[in-house]
Amino acid sequence: MEDIITVQKEIIENFQLFEEWDDKYEYLLEFSKGTELLTEAEKSENNLVRGCQSRVWLVSEFHDERVWYRSDSDAPIPKGIVAVLAKILSGQKPETIVKADVSFHHKTGLVMYLSPARVKGVESMILKFKSLAAEHLIKH
Repeated sequence: MEDIITVQKEIIENFQLFEEWDDKYEYLLEFSKGTELLTEAEKSENNLVRGCQSRVWLVSEFHDERVWYRSDSDAPIPKGIVAVLAKILSGQKPETIVKADVSFHHKTGLVMYLSPARVKGVESMILKFKSLAAEHLIKH
């Protein structure tokens, strides 16, 4: 299992291969195509990420002392972003996730293409990932 820094660095380097926003956008959308879909029951208010313009849901599971995430959204860009975050953070120990510096959206320049409300949404997603990890840390 690769660590958070390595996975995030790989994603940042891949984003930098593209010069045009359209290409970066397509790359972002590719992440959401490989995600396991949430059930309608999982798309509940409890799993909703607060602070996002779009509806974004995030669920986590804990096994083998690690946290695994699944996500979905009703809009393509947030769906891609939350899928990237899940790729970066899934399979890590809860304490590692809670302490992680997740900044791919800044280091890729993605924030330059997002409205301030969408940037706030990305930050809300990161907080939700970390709070779910903290819950697992407390429980286990």
